[in-house]
Amino acid sequence: MNNKKIAVIGGGSWGTALAISLSTAGHTINLWDIDKTHLDELTENRENIRYLPGIKFPDKLQISFSVEEAADGTDIVLFSVPAQHFRSALDGAIPYLKPEMILVNVAKGIEQKSLKRMSEIAFDKLPDARYVVVSGPSHAEEVGLGLPTTVVAASDELDLAETIQDVFMSERLRVYTNSDMIGVELGGALKNIIALGAGVSDGMGYGDNAKAALMTRGITEIARLGLKLGANLSTFSGLTGIGDLIVTCTSMHSRNRRCGILIGEGMRPSEATKKVGMVVEGMYTTEAAYQLAQQVGVEMPITEQIYQVINEKIDAREAVKSLMGRQKKHETEDLFK
Repeated sequence: MNNKKIAVIGGGSWGTALAISLSTAGHTINLWDIDKTHLDELTENRENIRYLPGIKFPDKLQISFSVEEAADGTDIVLFSVPAQHFRSALDGAIPYLKPEMILVNVAKGIEQKSLKRMSEIAFDKLPDARYVVVSGPSHAEEVGLGLPTTVVAASDELDLAETIQDVFMSERLRVYTNSDMIGVELGGALKNIIALGAGVSDGMGYGDNAKAALMTRGITEIARLGLKLGANLSTFSGLTGIGDLIVTCTSMHSRNRRCGILIGEGMRPSEATKKVGMVVEGMYTTEAAYQLAQQVGVEMPITEQIYQVINEKIDAREAVKSLMGRQKKHETEDLFK
């Protein structure tokens, strides 16, 4: 694979980690962020002190001060912005995108107002986009350090996923391909809801048994919604399903789990989000998934209870009581309903 020129839109932890990984692999990176002060800091320090301190930028990682400059002459444009801001980021980039460019999105979420996945937004704006989603169990802190990580590149056009596989692959980053973009996107988005719940459980001191049950039943309801929306069931047993769920529910790198722990310890959800200090995607995705499940008629009891908790309609102990007291049933009877 020849070295590529890649624009990275979004200088948060994940965008920076991928920029470092890709530039270390020999690709030329133009990194841009909407926050000019942040760009000044990145330029001066040659590291992302805010989100990935101590990891110096390779020489092939350059800072751009406009989207136009970042995208000029690039082969790939990688969007790494919070899911709720993807639409506006794409709007800002569209004037500078060329038909031959591959668009890669690494955001994990569902847009609140429209209830759309990120690919649906992209194809609404650019029906002929060459679009790939990259997802999987991948904390930015570890990718930035070059620790072994495995992700998935998914696209409706498998050749595009294979191109991104070749570009992203390195000695420390392994990439699989998948043609089930719906399942990959939903797995990456919805696991953040379950991670919030896992954090709440930890914060309340409920132990490993409770968290294991929460994760297992969580992937069941994620798959249930996925099947209803056209996803492949096998995707949810892979890296972007159970794999991402495991890492997000068990690691202190997970801002969703950390936020849940604070809520479980008694902090108000709004205060917990503020204390985490970065975007907690699960707080937004819970709202969207709750509405989407109601819209398509899918039962998601864990999501419903977390929705009630983060909106302060019930406290966490009431949510646990509600989940534990649900009508008894066979373990697998409701997966396809």
